[in-house]
Amino acid sequence: MNSIHPKIALACCVAASLLSFNVQAQEIKLGFVNTERIFREAATAKQAQAKLEQEFSRREKELVDNGNSLKLASERFEREAPTLAESQRTARQKQLLDQDREFQRKRREFQEDLNARKNEEQQIVVERANRAVKQVAESEKYDVIFQEAVYIHPKHDITDKVIRALNASVAK
Repeated sequence: MNSIHPKIALACCVAASLLSFNVQAQEIKLGFVNTERIFREAATAKQAQAKLEQEFSRREKELVDNGNSLKLASERFEREAPTLAESQRTARQKQLLDQDREFQRKRREFQEDLNARKNEEQQIVVERANRAVKQVAESEKYDVIFQEAVYIHPKHDITDKVIRALNASVAK
């Protein structure tokens, strides 16, 4: 049977009592930051999104065009298959399967590249946001800033302040 050593239990009780007394003696200033809003509303996040769209729009358009061409070729094959000789039908079927495999490979590569770049850009936004949170926390003397919570009273939400600080740092 595991039991807590009496000295450890006593130390925990004393620490809890002191902490309770300390909390009552001074008010703790708490803040909350909604990271989803930062990713939606901050200028740096919007710039990152625009950068990604510009970087990947050409490849995305090519993929859409290739997908449409493959779909049209497949529909044409379905219409013409009954009138084709067995060897022609088999050859076109193989060609369509090869094209589909190539299309799926390109689509997977595109998605992997896009996800990797999104992660890079998001990391930059997170680092800048964390600096802005720290700046607001230090300048306004916050004791604790939370980024996730089940519930938070709106008076503790400092997301607007952080977004303003973040946008100001981008404008410089």
